[in-house]
Amino acid sequence: MNKQDLNNSKSFGDKVVPSPLEVPVATGRGEVLNIGLVGAGGFAGFAAKAFLSISGINIIAIADINENIAKQMANDLNAKSYNNYEIFLKEPGIDLVYIATPPFVHYQQSKMALLAGKHVICEKPAALKLSEAVELVSLAASLNLLYVVNLMQRYNPLYDVVHKIIKKKILGNFLHGFFENYASDENLGIDNWFWDETKSGGIFIEHCVHFFDMFSGWLGNGEVVNAVQMQRPGIPKKITDRVHSTVMYKEGIVNFYHGFDQPKILDRQEMRILFEHGEITLYEWVPVKMKLHGLVTDDELKSLKELIGEVDVIYHNKKQAGNQTVKGRFSEINFDDEITLECGNRADKQDRYHELLTNMLTDQWNWIRDRNHKRIIDGNNAVESLRTAEQATKSAVHF
Repeated sequence: MNKQDLNNSKSFGDKVVPSPLEVPVATGRGEVLNIGLVGAGGFAGFAAKAFLSISGINIIAIADINENIAKQMANDLNAKSYNNYEIFLKEPGIDLVYIATPPFVHYQQSKMALLAGKHVICEKPAALKLSEAVELVSLAASLNLLYVVNLMQRYNPLYDVVHKIIKKKILGNFLHGFFENYASDENLGIDNWFWDETKSGGIFIEHCVHFFDMFSGWLGNGEVVNAVQMQRPGIPKKITDRVHSTVMYKEGIVNFYHGFDQPKILDRQEMRILFEHGEITLYEWVPVKMKLHGLVTDDELKSLKELIGEVDVIYHNKKQAGNQTVKGRFSEINFDDEITLECGNRADKQDRYHELLTNMLTDQWNWIRDRNHKRIIDGNNAVESLRTAEQATKSAVHF
């Protein structure tokens, strides 16, 4: 099971119109946080199980336009069910609204929840337009409420390892990177909302925000220098199933490719980051395996082991004892060892996914309880990732 399979079943897709609501004070500052879920699809169910593994988390209400699936999930979770969003928002016990619906209703549902005095965690993207994401962040700040989009990649322990390697320059300066996403469309029928850009925003906005945010966390915010969108040939309707963009960061460029055209059994992802003294490769869209190859000193190898912790396998390619010197980029590189290091297991993907969700919610709840808590992601992540996605969408050449 991957994220797109779960996203496929996002529900509560009817358009809703915000109405003025009295703004009560959101709670959740004690030892209990009561959550209302919006959208009773597959991903909401997966997220609910992760959330409920956290002590003090309760799910007390489910809202979906499909009354039957709302009731089914509510029965499973011992919660109330609603098929009217405004009535759901008047439920006084809800501290936080978690939104897992198609993207075209994210802005409206998030705004209504904030105006109802509820904290909000929304699935990506924040909205279909950058201006709407900016508005939501501003509104939440004015009401002293939490608003965040679930860009959970930064809660991955491998994300943190890569971030520290870059910051410490263990492999030298960053030069180039790529992310290649060969995703499955096996469960995406021709009439699925995913292909309708008026509902999804297109692949850059619906999907790529995860990875734009991830790389900006490592490299700082970037600027799109070119983009391409490619249509699927031989079908009666316009469907864009492959996109590519190049983003310029301070020290180098990253190429992003996303194609939704593979059978599920071949769904696979790989990202690579090239440095002056080596490279890091991460596997799966939620990275669970890492391979590092490079030239390191004994001290740098010690630092890597401390950062990574348990290492599955490490190959030493030492040709001679002691310090060695080579040249690259007109400079000398002093090293003691050429290594290939591997850690992680692709079979751990669902456990890692569960871990990211629990880490994300715990981090956000800590902020609700203590406004001095520094979160790993906040509303700015939603805005900046959507800014890059909107740049790519607007500048893309179509084929």
